[in-house]
Amino acid sequence: MPIRCEVVSQDRMVFQGDADIVILPGSEGEMGILPNHAPLLTTLRLGIIKVRHQGKEEYFTVAGGIAEIQPDIVTILADAAENVEEIDEARAEAARKRAEEMLAKGTPADTDAYLKIEAALRKSNLRLDAVKRFRRVTAKPARITEEVK
Repeated sequence: MPIRCEVVSQDRMVFQGDADIVILPGSEGEMGILPNHAPLLTTLRLGIIKVRHQGKEEYFTVAGGIAEIQPDIVTILADAAENVEEIDEARAEAARKRAEEMLAKGTPADTDAYLKIEAALRKSNLRLDAVKRFRRVTAKPARITEEVK
């Protein structure tokens, strides 16, 4: 019997479906949630959500939020979340470079501005790392042929 999983960001439903196991980046460490789990409310840290269902795994980046776990449903309310397959790698790389350039100019006098830049850098690094580690390769590798004389 699977557990229902819903991943919701501020602007859309990111994932909705059944899962055999959901692995969350809880504030105190990774948590594996199976069907019939005890009720729980937890905060989430920046990290990867793994949803395994029917032998396949789906990966989602999450930038904080909360998760409510009930015996038959996991509801994740994320500050920001996206499926790794949907990440725009060029946009994430551009965001990382912008944040690095801003930090290279020196520490801003405003603490809030510094924390915002640092959070943007962590988020873009997470997105790029997730693409490298978890994105499925859909393009077929080029075939190398040799001419035999």
